[in-house]
Amino acid sequence: MSSRGPRTLALIGFMGSGKTLVGALVAQRAGAVFHDLDLMIEDEAGMAISDIFATRSEAAFRVIESQLLPNALEPGSVVALGGGTQVDDKNWRLIRERAMTVYLKASFDTLWTRISGLTVRPLAAGRPRAKLEALFEERRPRYEQADHTVDANRDLDAVATEVLHLWSA
Repeated sequence: MSSRGPRTLALIGFMGSGKTLVGALVAQRAGAVFHDLDLMIEDEAGMAISDIFATRSEAAFRVIESQLLPNALEPGSVVALGGGTQVDDKNWRLIRERAMTVYLKASFDTLWTRISGLTVRPLAAGRPRAKLEALFEERRPRYEQADHTVDANRDLDAVATEVLHLWSA
């Protein structure tokens, strides 16, 4: 393990902030394991997240998410958390205890450009911009409690470079 030790890197932020892409790039560059909590949930449930929301409920999704979170926070790994994972206080305590957190901060305009029209995001699909922006504003205070904040309004390769630097410091 490098000088960063076994500390997990947890990327947080709203949908469309680049957590999955940045996380994969950082893990690749650092030679670390990468976990995407949303993909772990899909594997566990045997269906897409949109199908979990449609056939079960958001609450059922959140239960699976909380159950898998400890596994995702594997020491020394890079984890892309779901946009709402850290809203739950118990989840947030666990994340803060086990990981260095980085908030990928993007303006709502940037996020909207990245996610509008995507049907694979159940909380965004068919939702008017104002409702999605309200959800973003509701979650933002928790995101801002992260150990570090990185500007994600730019090229995500540059974001990954900055995140890797913070994690390696």
